[in-house]
Amino acid sequence: MSVIKPLSISALALVVALGVAGCASPASDSTDGAASEGPVRIGVVGAGDPYWATYVEAAAAEGIEVELVDFTEYTQPNPALSADELDLNQFQHIIYLATYNVNSADDLQPIGATAIYPLGLYSSQYDAVEDIPEGATVAVPNDESNQARGLLVLQSAGLIELEDGGSIFSTVADVLPGSKVTVEALDAAFTATSLPDVAAAIINNDFVEDAGLSFDDAIATDDPSDPSAFPYINIFAAKAADADNPTYQRLVEIFQTDQAVLDGLQEASGGTAVFVTTPASELVASLTDVEDDIRANQ
Repeated sequence: MSVIKPLSISALALVVALGVAGCASPASDSTDGAASEGPVRIGVVGAGDPYWATYVEAAAAEGIEVELVDFTEYTQPNPALSADELDLNQFQHIIYLATYNVNSADDLQPIGATAIYPLGLYSSQYDAVEDIPEGATVAVPNDESNQARGLLVLQSAGLIELEDGGSIFSTVADVLPGSKVTVEALDAAFTATSLPDVAAAIINNDFVEDAGLSFDDAIATDDPSDPSAFPYINIFAAKAADADNPTYQRLVEIFQTDQAVLDGLQEASGGTAVFVTTPASELVASLTDVEDDIRANQ
């Protein structure tokens, strides 16, 4: 494992040292000799979800000390990983990572899959999509990948029409005149808090329960089991030089196979998670394809 520099990330990042007695020792034989010096720092969004504590304990049982670094914004974990302030992160899907890599000239790599989650449309004013009136405002996340996905949800729900039928590169500017609603792009962390002021909002899973909502409250979602959802697989990411690190790979396996972790993740997702164990080689191939598409569309 690379030497970890002192944290210089913003005060919004809270180091969550979920300590377990005796977990500070190097990795045991169960990691095939893949001992690491000090804890493996993993950047996440939503470290307060109980399954993360379960995961830290499962890793400690195999002699791997994990320290979670909790971020409040999606824009923070990738730069922190690139700056060696983290060893891994786990918060994003392939399209988000591809967008970051292209825009930042970086080469972070997926090393393991976790799950696909449906992206939902929520409202505090209306019980069904059909009830949303003409000309109402609907909020979507403003980051490129989630904005496009949210717009596709709105199109599938009949609220908007997108230029050329929409794609993973669609933006608010592609909403065609004559669409039933107008669309406003907000930071993903704020779409939920905007509900009192808008007819509905696309809310990322990480923020649904924090806003006092249930996943069952969604009035529209996309389909995570559709083959077109592959680039939305959530992943563990590492620096390219660390992609073959056996300790990191074992941490992916623990996440994918520990039943208590999976049960906790499913509970946290409101029963919406579709677990996947796609090989890293396929994740990397998808990342490369999406990066090429992004460059071609710039």
